[in-house]
Amino acid sequence: MPDDAITVPSKVLPYRDPSLSVDERVDDLIGRMTLPEKVGQMLQLDGRGDLTDIVHTKLAGSILHTSPERMLEAIALAEQTRLGIPLLTADDCIHGHSFWPGATIFPTQLGMACSWDPDLVEQAARVTAVEVSATGVHWTFSPVLCITRDLRWGRVGETFGEDPHLIGELGAAMVRGYQGDGLTDPTAVLACAKHFAGYSETQGGRDASEADLSRRKLTSWFLPPFERAVQEGCRTVMLGYQAIDGVPVTANGWLLDEVLKGEWGFTGTLVTDWDNVGRMVWEQKVCADDVEAATVAVRAGNDLVMTTPAFFEAAQQAVTGGLLDERLVDEAARRVLRLKLELGLFENPRPPDVDRQRLVIGSDEHAALNLELARRSLVLLTNDGILPYAAGARGNGSPRTVAVIGPNADDPQANLGDWAGASGQVDWMPDGHPREAVETVLDGFRAVVPATWTVTHARGAEIETLGNDPEGPLFPDGQPRPPISVSAPVDPAQLAEAVATARAADLAVVVLGDTISLTGEGCSTATLDLQGGQSALLDALVDTGTPVVVVLLHSKPNVLPPSALRAAALIEAFSPGMRGGRAVAELVLGHIEPAGRLPVSIPRHVGQQPTYYNQVRGQHGHRYADLTQEPQFVFGEGLTYTSVEWSQLSLDTTELSPDGVVAAAVTLTNTGDRTAYEVVQAYVTDVVTSVTWATKELKAFRRVTVPPGESVRARLELPAAACSIVDATGRRVVEAGEFELRVGPSSRDADLLRSTFRITA
Repeated sequence: MPDDAITVPSKVLPYRDPSLSVDERVDDLIGRMTLPEKVGQMLQLDGRGDLTDIVHTKLAGSILHTSPERMLEAIALAEQTRLGIPLLTADDCIHGHSFWPGATIFPTQLGMACSWDPDLVEQAARVTAVEVSATGVHWTFSPVLCITRDLRWGRVGETFGEDPHLIGELGAAMVRGYQGDGLTDPTAVLACAKHFAGYSETQGGRDASEADLSRRKLTSWFLPPFERAVQEGCRTVMLGYQAIDGVPVTANGWLLDEVLKGEWGFTGTLVTDWDNVGRMVWEQKVCADDVEAATVAVRAGNDLVMTTPAFFEAAQQAVTGGLLDERLVDEAARRVLRLKLELGLFENPRPPDVDRQRLVIGSDEHAALNLELARRSLVLLTNDGILPYAAGARGNGSPRTVAVIGPNADDPQANLGDWAGASGQVDWMPDGHPREAVETVLDGFRAVVPATWTVTHARGAEIETLGNDPEGPLFPDGQPRPPISVSAPVDPAQLAEAVATARAADLAVVVLGDTISLTGEGCSTATLDLQGGQSALLDALVDTGTPVVVVLLHSKPNVLPPSALRAAALIEAFSPGMRGGRAVAELVLGHIEPAGRLPVSIPRHVGQQPTYYNQVRGQHGHRYADLTQEPQFVFGEGLTYTSVEWSQLSLDTTELSPDGVVAAAVTLTNTGDRTAYEVVQAYVTDVVTSVTWATKELKAFRRVTVPPGESVRARLELPAAACSIVDATGRRVVEAGEFELRVGPSSRDADLLRSTFRITA
């Protein structure tokens, strides 16, 4: 070439031209792709494997569980592929950036739900997105929109509880927080509504068991939270493991195509859960081989296939063999590519940003929000007047000794719960988050008590011993089998030490609960009793005569021994996160007000399962022959450090059309000397329905602050359209007739004021 020749820059390919529309770019890119490249875009593979094989051989479009050290390698490998299509990176950042050392870990979803505060939950999701997006991860598999039914199920702690309306509002808040101002926002991450749908309707609490659900039952209770997330703009949905009426969700064209994409207009991306497609062959046995499973999955509308490596060859064989129309592969690949273009990954693959990480991960500002959410997640269930302990005659003027006792009193992982640190899902954090990042209950008391006070400690009991699963170390898909938990025996020496420690103290704070082996995926339990020596420990401590405050630090509700109800106070703390121990100490000492309310019912006995407040009416009586059906503590319940009187419930109008609004007001009067943080809960009863329906359903709620000695008039509004049922044909309708609005501080009938209204035809 002559020295004076002019070099003409090569033309930018249309799919790489950001000035073109997303549709134009996707059309161009799909037209350039081979069948293997399109099928590869439908694969999401485990980033702990051979990255070269994943990205260059199987051409995977997405990876998950990629360690911080390997993220840059994966991004570079994608840039070297023929078309340079960037990777979509994902992980289970369920209640914080789960597997990044020192990231902000909030209370679990069940803990967050105790706040009944969508704004606070949205802020937590925003913090999570800011931290996650700085590390090269584009996508979090959250929020979980499953409805708690049987508390034996291991994944209860991942849910927002038992009520579809509360779940929907808190889930929508998380979607807003994760996705920020839109996917072009560099701090946004993709939200993922899971597990679609009915996954939590387990048999005997067993994880991923066949869900006994009719379409009408799905439509009535299990689908509304997902529809709410779609309305909020959630861009991805994950499918459950289970089958419904014999059809795995992975193969359920009615749910995926007719309802989700058709009725709701969802245009985002569907991802299977771990090896769902493979499970149809080796576990559910509804497909003879991988080719049939790939054909079924693509026809049903799946877009991304998680951790089924055989799908790569199987889907291609299905197309070349005439079993699968390549246009269906094109449609799925389009939806994956659209996400990548909406995120701007072709211009910026959003690699880890070390400078941003230093600024945001575990920052003081994020820690402060974490503490506030931990405070709001605590629920005071009983109190004989001992709390707040620092008040009145028990004030700071005289030295005191507080004994902090129990197996979870100083256990960081008990604070964090599942999907965090050392919970076992990844291999690069065997020791969990840095110890100094987590404040246990013992840490919290040592930090919060007055300087003249003494804090003592004894473990008192063990919860379990762990054994190997006799079926072997691995599941057929290569995943490790969790260890088997065996209830630990009572240790007399350990128990005696705890009793002596309590007798020498002015107050005993006893922290009980479960372990990571008793919670999470594949870890359902046959019992809800406190395991190991915990009940014996509590019995002995209550008998010492020292006032005992029980703190339940666990993933899900336990059935409590009688001694728990004889204790001076009882505090519920569902895996309250990194700052949870300080929040507990602040609550006991009266530095903060009790603000949490239960998002789930707590049973008296495991035999009451399933226990939830919105039962369908029509059964014979309201008790067993040997036990009431009333739970120990009801949905929405929670005490304050003051007393509040509820009165004067009124409606703006008592007759309205189906497109009208039910507007109500109620007076809350604080007759005590401390501020009350109340949750005004509005339940609706449709008096006569064309089909059986729930006795009452939560339809609106709001948090209200009532200063000491003052009254507050709280207003609530809910659309008449929310007063719907699902009729015998499966349609959601508002039936004309009489309705009852019940308003109060919990779902318990005795706590609710009532007023009637009528919806006209």
